[in-house]
Amino acid sequence: MAIIVVVLCGFSFYLGGMFCSEKDRYVTKDITKAIETSKEMGACPLQIKEVTFPECSIDYQDYTPCTDPRRWKKYSTHRLTFLERHCPPLYEKKECLVPPPDGYKLPIRWPKSRDECWYRNVPYDWISKKKSDQHWLRKEGDKFFFPGGGTTFPKGVGPYVELMQDLISGMTDGTVRTAIDTGCGVASWGGYLLDRGILTVSLAPRDNHEAQVQFALERGIPAILGIISTQRLPFPSNSFDMAHCSRCLIPWTEFGGIYLLEIHRILRPGGFWALSGPPVNYKRRWRGWNTTMEEEKSNYEKLQDLLTSMCFKLYNQKEDIAVWQKLSDNSCYKKLETPDNYPPKCDDGTEPDSAWYTPLRPCVVVPNPKLKRVALEYLPKWPQRLHTAPERVTDVRGGSAGAFQNDDSKWKLQVKHYKKLLPAIGTDKIRNVVDMNTRYGGFAAALIDDPLWVMNVVSSYAANTLSVVYDRGLIGAYHDWCEAFSTYPRTYDLLHLDGLFTAESHRCEMKYVLLEMDRILRPNGYAIIRETSYVVDAVATMSKGMRWECRKEDTESGVEIEKILMCQKKLWFSSKQTSR
Repeated sequence: MAIIVVVLCGFSFYLGGMFCSEKDRYVTKDITKAIETSKEMGACPLQIKEVTFPECSIDYQDYTPCTDPRRWKKYSTHRLTFLERHCPPLYEKKECLVPPPDGYKLPIRWPKSRDECWYRNVPYDWISKKKSDQHWLRKEGDKFFFPGGGTTFPKGVGPYVELMQDLISGMTDGTVRTAIDTGCGVASWGGYLLDRGILTVSLAPRDNHEAQVQFALERGIPAILGIISTQRLPFPSNSFDMAHCSRCLIPWTEFGGIYLLEIHRILRPGGFWALSGPPVNYKRRWRGWNTTMEEEKSNYEKLQDLLTSMCFKLYNQKEDIAVWQKLSDNSCYKKLETPDNYPPKCDDGTEPDSAWYTPLRPCVVVPNPKLKRVALEYLPKWPQRLHTAPERVTDVRGGSAGAFQNDDSKWKLQVKHYKKLLPAIGTDKIRNVVDMNTRYGGFAAALIDDPLWVMNVVSSYAANTLSVVYDRGLIGAYHDWCEAFSTYPRTYDLLHLDGLFTAESHRCEMKYVLLEMDRILRPNGYAIIRETSYVVDAVATMSKGMRWECRKEDTESGVEIEKILMCQKKLWFSSKQTSR
């Protein structure tokens, strides 16, 4: 027995030495810094080497890795598949810092930014030239101005929204809180709704309009790159209170209505779908659509039949806007079980909230009849719903009303501490914010009275809590931070992460996550990194190579095993002009 014990101890010592001596993967410039780990992490120190990241060439100033036009030819044009997410493999990943355009200036601050932005920050005038008669934007001197026009509201978005409010009274009393605008243009519709307490995710692909989403975010309006094509959108089912399309050119009746089925999935029971443009009001407008009245009448009837088969009802219609409502009555969905009915009910094996690289399916996602308070009419009105524990919190592993309230209280204290460390929070210096790995949206909820908005990101590998985020009247998306986020460079003023590196270190290399954070962070923008002490030290070392200035702070509780790293990205300009 003694011999066996000695042999096992020796073997254990050998294995420990082997794993502790594993070489670090980062490319070193000069110095190796060993950072002490927390006691609970074992005896092996985390080896982090200082890295200096080179500049990307100037033609990467608007680089969007997973929607890169340089790679479009590799993918099919069928249903615009090439516009979907196609991330580069590891050997093609850029390990350089994305520069701003020549002449870049710090963005105009909210709320003035809603109506104007610097031309050199988004130096693309395709829209102003091709859509000049629709007044999306106009260039004057060194600025773009946004008069609030659109394809179906060239005289301004104000009267358009007022007409829509006449059709949907819930837009004025707190019933409708979250919305999605598909094919958003420069997001004037979503921007105008902010004053009415409606938070809109403006969605558009990176296409020949060049920079729709970039314009939206430069203005300080929530937006994300995306397209309804062959994959589900990165949102949970039964979440948005309203969906909108203003001549967004999505062929709603083609391919068996599969795009409408995706709208049905993400729209909560009782939610509204508003459509303007063809084929609505075909009797009066058809002459401007390069078609015939008979053809547009047929298109409208086909659209109406499809919507009815998906358990929508025509709610209201006036002038150029038609509104349908998703039924919350289960009796309609029972009819979908009839043999040969189209579209059919999705089978029980189809997870309704699976939405990260999940193919669209030609079937109806039926709302869970066990959930009684998900329908729009049963949710508390805004702002009461923000701090009310949603019914779906019990679907989360370990979730409960008590856990929700504890999380809410915890974040009120933590955000109060953040504001002491970073006084810019709550001022016009910070407008666009990402909470990179939220649970219930508590960070965003604690900031609700500040002049900012938060994109709440739930990891595609974490517990599915995004439905809870939407039920409380906030917005967000699923994402895997091993990949690039669906946005342009320089689009966020503040990035917040709590434990992301610890949770994802077995999958995501820290170097690439930090480079992605640098890509999407605006010059002079901030990052709040809440992590274990050893991870904070590791990030602080690597951040020097990104030209960030960081300082380590205590948490509100003052414990040693957890720290906060407060970082600021500095403004710099490219010294290179050739492609890498």
